[in-house]
Amino acid sequence: MRAALGLYLELHAHPELSGAETGTAERFAGHLEGDGATVTRGIGGHGVVGVLRNGPGPTLLVRAELDALPITERTGLAYASTVPGTMHACGHDLHLASAAGAFALLAAEPDTWNGTLLVVGQPAEETLEGADAMLADGLYERFGTPDTVLAQHTAPLPAGTLAHGRGPMMAASAALDVVIHGRGGHAGTPQLTVDPVVTAAATVMRLQTVVSRETAPSDQVVLTVGSLRAGSRGNVVPDEAELSITVRAATDQALERAVEAATRIVRAECAASGCPEDPDVTLVSRSPALLPDPAATAAVRAAHEREFGRHRVLDWPGSMATEDFPRFAVGGVRTAYWMVGTTSPRQWRAAHSAARPVPPNHSAEFAPDVRTALPAGIAAMATAVRQLFKETW
Repeated sequence: MRAALGLYLELHAHPELSGAETGTAERFAGHLEGDGATVTRGIGGHGVVGVLRNGPGPTLLVRAELDALPITERTGLAYASTVPGTMHACGHDLHLASAAGAFALLAAEPDTWNGTLLVVGQPAEETLEGADAMLADGLYERFGTPDTVLAQHTAPLPAGTLAHGRGPMMAASAALDVVIHGRGGHAGTPQLTVDPVVTAAATVMRLQTVVSRETAPSDQVVLTVGSLRAGSRGNVVPDEAELSITVRAATDQALERAVEAATRIVRAECAASGCPEDPDVTLVSRSPALLPDPAATAAVRAAHEREFGRHRVLDWPGSMATEDFPRFAVGGVRTAYWMVGTTSPRQWRAAHSAARPVPPNHSAEFAPDVRTALPAGIAAMATAVRQLFKETW
């Protein structure tokens, strides 16, 4: 536990963005090697794979993420980020420390399991690129196709609790980058221009109807225009406007319909404005809905209830957050996935008294209660791995 806590503090203070996780990968690899893993670096970017073989049996893969977010930390923690504009606001530091701590427990108790354990530090999860990159770099061909892939994720639930879902855990998602081509000119002669700012504004407003008028009320769909960039001065009509759009849905089918509708609206608004060129619509990333294997979920939940007590194992209602973990479920590979609570009683009371939510993931104030959440994360992962080695064997 002490080594895992030290790793967590190091990682939290020295976060690295997607695709630049050199120090994070090396710290994680060093801890795995120190506990007996054979480690390979540089898989699919900065990806790390630790291997521990313990006789005949199934192969299980534990995945944790390396990357942080471009957010300026406002937690006031003594071990807060030392990197300007970057912090571990999604709990990836806790995931890595929990995976390393669980590996240390399993390595020290080889009589409690049999088979091959792979521990993966995945790069670029926040950009939904890392899982595909590792698979394309031969993750399964080089290290063996696992029977089950396991992962856990922090959530603003009471620290020391876990939560399992009975359906989709996270949403399917797609990210679109759009460039609207106008005709720039002088603000005093707008009749000689095709203003892409006006077209972009109309597009943003019309995109809201994808959810309100083109999505069945029974479907869960969220569409967000997270960025709109255009021009540099008030007296110049620019040539272009850029939009960044994220679409999320509880099912892959609903996502496909929403993406098609969004693309149609972008093109139609540009046509209505008389834009001199069709817009550029680029699919930047896409990830399927996260639907863990029901049998693996049931087995892990039962093991967690025995380990933690049923009162500490909650139901997860699903979330419109997204991640690329489902990419590991190829060729019959099962997945198991659960949430780990991070909120201390003090944080819970403060939020309740102020009538505001607990600072969630991706908040500049996200601060897991590491004293409670990290031991729970370590025990949850080690317990799940032992159980699935038995189930699969």
